Amino acid sequence: MIINNKKIYFEYEVLEEYSAGICLFGSEVKSLRESKASINEAYCIIENNELFIRNMHISEYKQSSHYNHEVLRDKKLLLNRQEINKIQKKVKEKGFTIAPIKIYTNKKGLFKIDIGLCRGKKSFDKKNTIKEKDLDRELKRNLIN
Repeated sequence: MIINNKKIYFEYEVLEEYSAGICLFGSEVKSLRESKASINEAYCIIENNELFIRNMHISEYKQSSHYNHEVLRDKKLLLNRQEINKIQKKVKEKGFTIAPIKIYTNKKGLFKIDIGLCRGKKSFDKKNTIKEKDLDRELKRNLIN
């Protein structure tokens, strides 16, 4: 089961990728298993030497009682101290941000999130990306015929 951020490679240039664990409540896990989540507007921040993800939308679990979770609460991401320090140094540089790429389950059934150290693309870079995709699509079409 995978939830992707479809716009990440169009909006940003991903320089490094990290795989992190997520601290979740039980109702959040059940909603994620039903693929009722979105990470399109989400971003990551570092507070008190800890990594958090903000604006990750996980819908409420319908079968849960009134002890359901908040839809847009901040979730803690689990990384090594060295990785957090390395990311923190890069983010202090101009133009870098931390963005989620995808959420998936590992072999043990635990939810993991891939985050990327990204730099925003300029509008001409985005136009070049569109041109490259169009050329690839035409080449594949010509190879099939």
